[in-house]
Amino acid sequence: MAGVAPRLVLASASPRRVSLLAQVGVECETAPADIDETPVQGESAAAMVERLAIGKASHIAAVRTDDVFVVGGDTTVAVNGQILGKPENHADAERMLGELSGQRHQVISGIAIVAPDSTVVSDVDISSVWMRALSSADISWYLQTGEHHGKAGAYAIQGAASVFVERIEGDYNSIVGLPLAALDRLMSRFGHHLRDFR
Repeated sequence: MAGVAPRLVLASASPRRVSLLAQVGVECETAPADIDETPVQGESAAAMVERLAIGKASHIAAVRTDDVFVVGGDTTVAVNGQILGKPENHADAERMLGELSGQRHQVISGIAIVAPDSTVVSDVDISSVWMRALSSADISWYLQTGEHHGKAGAYAIQGAASVFVERIEGDYNSIVGLPLAALDRLMSRFGHHLRDFR
């Protein structure tokens, strides 16, 4: 209907993604997508996050009967060609942090939009993070914060792990979990910008 503001649904329950949208004034509904996130054999990190972002957005869009834009996102970490997803347990998180110690790694975020007319657009944003060498005491301290739970690469750059990060190259918001610039660019294909979702 003409004159009616567009509505956005985030196919995620991530408080980080909701917070990133809120910081630019975007109001959204959240609808977590329950899909299989198992990596496909031989799939690159970029292909995986784009596939999952599209899958999440499409899953929610398929059950909506109203005219909304559904946004899906997925983020992972890769170091030396190896994908580091969410740690399975304490020991797995300790292993991941050990692999990131003193290394440059990539944070890869996939983003997808399913429009009201079912058109799908997607993109991948890749940023680099340099982490200083971590001692066993550093890793033990960080794991005690509990921040590693549910985080790709077993850390959150916006939290306590920020003291480990020497520099970044790319989109900070993407590293946190949602590339706002890429999302705004994708939305412009539909004649909208994020500022329209208020």
